[in-house]
Amino acid sequence: MSDSPCVRNCCLDQQNCCLGCGRLLDEIIEWHSADALRREQILELAQARLAERGNAVNVRHRVVTPSE
Repeated sequence: MSDSPCVRNCCLDQQNCCLGCGRLLDEIIEWHSADALRREQILELAQARLAERGNAVNVRHRVVTPSE
C-alpha cells in the first residue's frame, strides 16, 4: 500500500488544482509513478497551496486501502 494525499474531495479549480488535496492535475497523474523523494515534493507543494487557500489539512498520513 502506498500513502496517498487524496481525501476523496476531488474538484479542480481554474488552475487544475484539486480543492481537496492541493495537488495539480499533473501531480495527481504522476503520483503512482513518482519515487519517494518526488512524492514528498508533491506533498509539500500541495500543503503550500492548501495553506494559501486557508484550508490546509494534513494529507501525509492517509493510507489507501486496496478498494481505493
